[in-house]
Amino acid sequence: MELRCVQKAMMDEYFKRDSERGLFPTFAWFVEEVGELGEALLKRDKAGVSEELADVIAWALSIANLVGIDVEEALRLKYGEVLLKGSASSCDSH
Repeated sequence: MELRCVQKAMMDEYFKRDSERGLFPTFAWFVEEVGELGEALLKRDKAGVSEELADVIAWALSIANLVGIDVEEALRLKYGEVLLKGSASSCDSH
């Protein structure tokens, strides 16, 4: 599953709703999910952490879609050298 495809799927499913809600209310939902992630981490609840990480990533993608940022490209620009070395470069072979 490629990040660009995940971001597009999130856009296809949620962009209209996120647009109607607006950027800052969508950001508020993101922050709420970060708080829930913190709670799961404090409880050392691995299943909860997994669920909340998924929520945090999904809401981050929603924000990126609202402001027109390709997250895969943003990661490449910010962390390109890291992504080119080690296991990240061979990720597609797994």
